[in-house]
Order: sequence, then structure tokens, then C-alpha cells
Amino acid sequence: MLLLDCNSEVGSLTPLLAAGASVNAPPDPCEQSPVHLAAGGGRAWFLLWQLQTGADLNQQDVFGEAPLHKAARVGSLECLSLLVASDAQIDLCNKNGQTAEDLAWLCGFPECAKFLTAIKRMQTEHPGEPSHRDPCVPVLRQKRSSASAGNTSGKRKCP
Repeated sequence: MLLLDCNSEVGSLTPLLAAGASVNAPPDPCEQSPVHLAAGGGRAWFLLWQLQTGADLNQQDVFGEAPLHKAARVGSLECLSLLVASDAQIDLCNKNGQTAEDLAWLCGFPECAKFLTAIKRMQTEHPGEPSHRDPCVPVLRQKRSSASAGNTSGKRKCP
């Protein structure tokens, strides 16, 4: 499935499923499924095809990241939109306690972060009621506000 990103014709992918390939294929050593790779590569057409064929859009890898986290890391608003429209859980936290919104801020993609913030508000706020806080937010706001030296990309290499 990894070789497919060089071919942009979705119709040519259907025979793979017919031959028994799974859209939720056995994960790589980092437990990243093809949907993680498509979202992390900003390949919206491939992501859409996977979602239409039953891909698990909330599957988390060894770092606790779902495809939404991967799309936020690379600033793919198109992939984020597809995932949100397909009911991806925007409040999932990775093993560092970060949501996709937090990763978008950390990686320098404010348009993606603002999009996720707006979606989160629409999903959680009710007229006349205060918004419900995500349990990850207090930790993450501290990380965002501190401009510490070191690895700020948030990326970790797979063991």
C-alpha cells in the first residue's frame, strides 16, 4: 500500500481490496495504517478513498496519534476537513497529551488550528451553557506558551 502514493488514480486501487488487501492493513512498526500515511502525506484523494472503503479514522499509532494528528502536523487542511466531515474524534490526545489542534499550533499551521478550534466549539458549546473543557488543554496551553529550546516540532522517530 505504501507504493500507492505515486499513483493518483483512485480507481486503480480497488483491485487491491478485491485481492484481499485490507484498508486497515496490519500496521507498520509504528502501528501506522495506510490512513495515517495518507493523512500525514497530505494525500486527500487517497484518504478519501480509504474512508469510503471503511478505514478506521480514529485508529491510534504507537505515539497515540490518529490520522487527524498526522494531517495537523503537515498542515493539510484538506485532509483535516475530510476527517472532520467523516466524524473523526477531534478531542483524541496523543501520548504527550496533545490534540490535533495543539499539533497544528506547534508545527506552525494556524489556519489548521483555527479550523479545529472552530469545529470543537461547534461540537461542544450549547447556547446558554459554558463550553466543556478538554482534559488535555491545561497541559497543552503551557507547552504552547513556553518558547523553550529543543525539539519543538513535536515529531518523534519510531523505534
